[in-house]
Amino acid sequence: MIPAAFEPFLEEAPLGVMARLTLESLFDPARLDALFRDTAQRQYEKELLFSQVVELMTSVVLRVHPSVLAAYKKRQTLLSVSDQALYDKLRCMELGVSAALVADSATQVAPVLKALGGCRPAWLPGFRVRVLDGNHLSKTEGRLKELRQTWAAALPGAVLAVYEQELDLVTQVFLTPDGHAQERSLLTDILPSVQAQDLWIADRNFCTLPFLFGIAAAQGKFVIRQHGQLHGRLLGQRRSCGRTATGEVFEQELALEYQGQTRTVRRITLVLDHPTKDGDTEIHILTNLTPQEASAAQVAELYRQRWTIEGRFYEVTQTLNCEPNTLAYPKAALFAFCLALVASNAVALLKAALRAEHPEEAVAQMSSSYMALEVQGTYQGMMIALPPSEWVRFRSLPVADLAQVLRQVARRVQPTRYAKAKRGPKKPPLPKSKYQNGGHVSTHKLLQTRRH
Repeated sequence: MIPAAFEPFLEEAPLGVMARLTLESLFDPARLDALFRDTAQRQYEKELLFSQVVELMTSVVLRVHPSVLAAYKKRQTLLSVSDQALYDKLRCMELGVSAALVADSATQVAPVLKALGGCRPAWLPGFRVRVLDGNHLSKTEGRLKELRQTWAAALPGAVLAVYEQELDLVTQVFLTPDGHAQERSLLTDILPSVQAQDLWIADRNFCTLPFLFGIAAAQGKFVIRQHGQLHGRLLGQRRSCGRTATGEVFEQELALEYQGQTRTVRRITLVLDHPTKDGDTEIHILTNLTPQEASAAQVAELYRQRWTIEGRFYEVTQTLNCEPNTLAYPKAALFAFCLALVASNAVALLKAALRAEHPEEAVAQMSSSYMALEVQGTYQGMMIALPPSEWVRFRSLPVADLAQVLRQVARRVQPTRYAKAKRGPKKPPLPKSKYQNGGHVSTHKLLQTRRH
């Protein structure tokens, strides 16, 4: 099913081939342009297609090109617009289009992932676990006239992402261009997507009465850390429920009131063996799961596992160019971040194919950074040797056939080539001399003082 021309890259850089196969299925130009036309409210396509913008920006996100301008110059003969027209398109990119792009990627990836048998074991069988977390984009360069008049960091926006645990995919995002906006200001947009038997796991920033009562009203469940500003009426005595790996677990009922309604929830308290970095010695977790559905220790463990989505954000930030400094306009910056989340969904599919052919422990030890370096290092040369016309055949493959092709390529991957580097325990930092503005030292002279 894979032509012989692909053989040199299958031998030397199979991950690059897998990445392109995955992106080819995700970024079908006809489907992307149809998505844009169905979603956009004010923008239109005239000389620059949405699919062309996605293809160009994907090369920036994957670090194939260092900037938007470099990617544009590489494609200048293929595009019939100026670089300013491209920047204008990015500046006005509608938030709904960016969010729809992430949701579409999950819709495309999920069937192939299931065909590979790549779904993760459920944290709590019988429930669709959805982890909610937010991310404020980092500051951008002061290229805009308005930013040149302040020393303050310019934040181009914020993102709320919904991670579906069994699929290992980011399935929804909620965006705001206001970099100072509270994450909880977007919670009202999330409630319409809550379904029965959903289990929402989130940090204390999302612990508000409207959100908790809204999830319960939709027949959903929640495991959310109690915010210090959310108060209720404790009922009965706190009782011990055993231990977890991080501390002792207690349980007590808590009555909450909102708009004339009263709901009783379980308040799980984890008394930590060691304080958190914020100095907390206890963590209170609110849930409407019944004891039959999850014990107190299970609830504490479910909350601990929510770090998975923060790991996804860290991976996206470290291995992808998800926040180009030059994109100071909020809508452009948020579009780039959404493309990075699409790429992370493609990586989830890639890893599912690897798990189908290799031991899960070996795949878990593969470094995302090393994997990304191979893709970045070979992508441009591969696309010269194998131009886009060679990849079109994979664009409309049926789900079962695409899964088969990915498994075929995954067999050529040697997981040990990408194993994470192991390091010993961190050492405490050494004391430093007092800082002097403008001071410097000679590295050579410092090394001369080292005792051999």
